[in-house]
Formats: sequence, structure tokens, C-alpha cells
Amino acid sequence: MSQINKQSCKILKKEILGTDIISLVIGCPDIATNAKAGQFVNVYCKDSAKLLPRPISLCGIDKANGCIRIVFRVVGEGTKEMSGYSVGDDIEIMGPLGNGFPILNDKKAIIIGGGIGIPPMLGLARELECEKNIVLGYRDELFLNDEFRGLGNVYISTEDGSCGTKGNVIDAIKANAVEGDVIFACGPTPMLRGIKEYALANNITAYISLEERMACGIGACLACVCKSKEKDHHTNVNNKRICKDGPVFEATEVEI
Repeated sequence: MSQINKQSCKILKKEILGTDIISLVIGCPDIATNAKAGQFVNVYCKDSAKLLPRPISLCGIDKANGCIRIVFRVVGEGTKEMSGYSVGDDIEIMGPLGNGFPILNDKKAIIIGGGIGIPPMLGLARELECEKNIVLGYRDELFLNDEFRGLGNVYISTEDGSCGTKGNVIDAIKANAVEGDVIFACGPTPMLRGIKEYALANNITAYISLEERMACGIGACLACVCKSKEKDHHTNVNNKRICKDGPVFEATEVEI
């Protein structure tokens, strides 16, 4: 079981990847040692008025050099504060949190990321050692796409048709006849809902990482539950805590 640490770390590298898209590399050997693709960390703001931490998925894990990478979009006051951090600044984080993706190297994988669900799929693409088809869905502006090159066959969809297939990730899968034995996906709920339906229709096992607003990040507050097929042992009702039981689920486990 992963060890959970809350600690003050140092920002080692900062990049601006696109409009309001920020990448931070953070030195944290303990967290990097225990982390795996699909997990996340809680980032604590310096402003004491912002009580709740911000959950951010892991984009990269460098165990050898003891650091992690997070990529996030500036969408509120917390991430706005984080976007102002510089190299050398302290940053307080806790992790690794949640359950990651299973590493199935004996299957041909379809890796799907949509929007800000793309960063965690880069970490998974680097960790998997099987044949990979990678499908990335954007509204318009691309980011991280070049870093997927060389990790598998890359297909892109954009809502405005400016790059790749016009439409969504399912449109790109169909247009390019993308095949695989297992699907791994992260992105907005409507996208994941479509992927679940596609996987069921094509008899493909799918693992999906759910996006949800989280408060504690450790399963105590029950603020991020979703409906599930099985009863949760913690509450004895049909739900799962996304932060603790997930964020990665086998798609048939949950209702979305």
C-alpha cells in the first residue's frame, strides 16, 4: 500500500504549455517512490483563506530523481495562486493519493485523454510497455501532444477540426479504426460516459479515471461519491469514494 506523506517540497521546473496550462516539476522523493500512474496529490495553497487542498493528477513520476510532475489548468483562485509559483519556491503537497491504473503489459492498449484529463495519460503511456494507440481530445489548443510521440500511435481530435479528426475522441477512434484489448481513459464525464458505452458495445474492458471536486482527498468526508454496482464497505450503500476507491475504476463498477 502506498505511503501517504504531507510535506513541504521544492519546485524544480516550471513551464507554460498553453493558455492557462501550467506544468510544475516538484522534488519529493518519498512521494515519487510510492506513486504510480493514475494517482494524484493534494496541493495546499499558501493563502490560509483557501482551506481545501487542490487535487492534481500526476502527469509524470521520476523515481530515480525523486520528483513528480503535475500539469493543471488555471480555473479558480487556488490554481491561479499555484500558477504564480516560481522555481525554488516551496509547495506543500500530500500524496500519493487514490488508486492508479492497472499495468497490463500483455494487452494492446487504447489510451484516451480529454482536456485536462490528458496529463495523467502521459504518465501511463510511459509506464506501459505494451503496444499502444493513444487518442487525445482537445477543444482547440493542443498541449502535451508532442510528448506522446514515440510512445505509441497518436490520434488527435479537436472540436473545431483545426487538428486531426473533427469531433470527439470516439469520432477519432472510429475515423482511424483504432483497435485494442483494453481502454484506459481520463477526461470530462460526458467523454467517459461515451467511452463506457463504446467499450460495452465492443466488448472491451475499460478503466476510467473520474474527475470530481474533492475536499479531503482521503475518503473521510464523503464529498466525492459516485453510484456503484457494489455496496461500499465504508457506508454500506451503493456508492464509491472517488478520492479513496478511485479515481480509477473499471467502467462497469460505476454509474456515470
